[in-house]
Amino acid sequence: MAGGTEAFPDLGKHCQLSDCHQLDFLPFKCEGCHKVFCLEHRSYKSHECPKSDHKSRKVIVCETCSTSIEITGKEEEEEKMVLERHEKSGDCDPRKKTKPTCPVKRCKEILTFSNTSVCKTCQLKVCLKHRFPADHACKQASTAPAAGAAKGGGLNEKFLAAFASRNGKDCAKSGRGSSSTTPSIKAY
Repeated sequence: MAGGTEAFPDLGKHCQLSDCHQLDFLPFKCEGCHKVFCLEHRSYKSHECPKSDHKSRKVIVCETCSTSIEITGKEEEEEKMVLERHEKSGDCDPRKKTKPTCPVKRCKEILTFSNTSVCKTCQLKVCLKHRFPADHACKQASTAPAAGAAKGGGLNEKFLAAFASRNGKDCAKSGRGSSSTTPSIKAY
């Protein structure tokens, strides 16, 4: 079927769903099956797209070392090939099977793919309960305020030195040639 109207034959497209064929002037092209659909049938579910999982993300877990491997839109045969490639790569070590736990004292939370957080200051892998530096006794977080105080102290010393070097002179009166020591108040 050709799209458009008699006056504009190239304008719009017909929905390619067998029951619809509605003329749509703003058609949607499916990224899975590459067919054109109207607004009502644009979702994967509404037109029962056979390739609806082409962009889906999956995580498969190696049974040997418990490493999680992310794959996108792969078939089951390809998943097996990815696992075989992982096993042959040398990264698959059965000793890694022991599941890592949160290093915070008295926390026995097992760190998984979805509940692990890496601290931005000390790069420590912790569970979500202890993701903030104050919650896991972050080593750099405790030294950072001391370093900041030392820097602040240096700035304070510079300020005091500059203040003392003024010798009681008022910055506002320097360079004006005014000999009066009393401040002038102007009323408007």
